[in-house]
Amino acid sequence: MRITEAARRLGMSPRMLRYREALGLLPPIRNQGAHRRFGPEELAAVAQSLDLERRFDVSPAELAFALRVLSEPAVAQAVRDLGLRIGRLQAPRRALDFEKEKALRLLQGGPASRPGGQPSHPRGRP
Repeated sequence: MRITEAARRLGMSPRMLRYREALGLLPPIRNQGAHRRFGPEELAAVAQSLDLERRFDVSPAELAFALRVLSEPAVAQAVRDLGLRIGRLQAPRRALDFEKEKALRLLQGGPASRPGGQPSHPRGRP
């Protein structure tokens, strides 16, 4: 079906469908120079994006950017770096860091040591 019929079925204007296409929220819907054609899969994709926008209270532009973050590693890294800088994300802990912290707690008699601060071996050896 053409864009006018697709827009009518989705309850939006053809202009809004063209906007969504420009944002990259539609699968390829036309060949170079041809008219846009919508089938069941294309309508389902638009309906799914509308559902996500409503459910998570985001705009089409925000959803398009989220897809870009998921599909472009450089964009994902830049967003992760910002999240770390502003405190919305925490840096992943390395296994060695965890083991080092655990060893320090044991040496200082922290929560990882035995009750009463007693070593596990009577002579203080492991």
